[in-house]
Amino acid sequence: MEKAELEELKEKVPCAAVLEHLGFAFDRKESTRKAMKYRREAAMIIVIHDGKGWFDPLSDGKGDVFRLVEHLKGVPFVEAVNEVANLVGFVPAEKVWDRESRDREPDLSVPERWRARRKPWRGSATWRYLSDARHIPEPILRTAIVVGSLREGPHGSMWAAHVDADGAITGWEERGPDWRGFATGGAKVLFRLGRPGAHRLCVTEAAIDAMSLAALEGLRSDTLYLSTGGGWSPATDAAIRALAVRPGGQLVAATDNNKQGDVYAGWLLALAEEAGCLGERLRPVADDWNADLKAKEEARGKEEAKLTAACPPAASRVKLRPAAPALDPPGRRGGCGGGVPKG
Repeated sequence: MEKAELEELKEKVPCAAVLEHLGFAFDRKESTRKAMKYRREAAMIIVIHDGKGWFDPLSDGKGDVFRLVEHLKGVPFVEAVNEVANLVGFVPAEKVWDRESRDREPDLSVPERWRARRKPWRGSATWRYLSDARHIPEPILRTAIVVGSLREGPHGSMWAAHVDADGAITGWEERGPDWRGFATGGAKVLFRLGRPGAHRLCVTEAAIDAMSLAALEGLRSDTLYLSTGGGWSPATDAAIRALAVRPGGQLVAATDNNKQGDVYAGWLLALAEEAGCLGERLRPVADDWNADLKAKEEARGKEEAKLTAACPPAASRVKLRPAAPALDPPGRRGGCGGGVPKG
């Protein structure tokens, strides 16, 4: 098949047609106009470029409609072209993703479930997880607790609140040693840490990364640290736009240092341009900001250990004086025991 024919075929068959044909469903809640998310069990594909391109956030897969077939079916290019050709005229019905329902819905509403949980305290399971495993410093933890952004989750996990423009709880990110998720029945908007009226907006993909970046930057007073919770819902999009349009705003795409992070950063920079504010890409050295924070703390620990080895505590550096000579009995000539010398 000639190149012109391949291009024509790509124009006729959108990626959505392939996905629906292979059992994927459209996740409207987690999609935007420029990035449409499709799911099939644990797999997910993000469709971009007006349906002509895609990427897999869980792998390095990306490309056009032919590469999509190769990626999902594991077939060579020629067979993928034939598969696509067979879908000419196929119109996706936009089957909507139906999230797996639990056997029993929660008895309490999202805000009620949030209020029923205790705030972390120094030494609690959540505090230890964030402080010891995640290296979040105490001042950052106390700030997040004071503003009501953290709760004790089950089994030593953390709940980090997502709130709307009015400060109402819409859901929470759930992170723990062996668990990550989002509140059942909740909605992703934004996790917020910092001064609400700040003009510099740092957008990360997780609340732990938002707190880590705040720690690395010393919780700048001109910055509001945000997390999308790894999603990009219409509510998240609207919330970021509402913050970005304020006079003097600066939108910082502080997403992860990987392919998915770059895609999110692209959306944020495009949003900054549309909102008429400054846009900047802030990239962690490692994969994410918490990894950078851990590396910094580990490096500091090694440096302190070197200094301790090179300069031991003062008590261990005191030289012992020679023992004093025995004293003569009192009254003896030449004695120093308190007797008066004769002479």
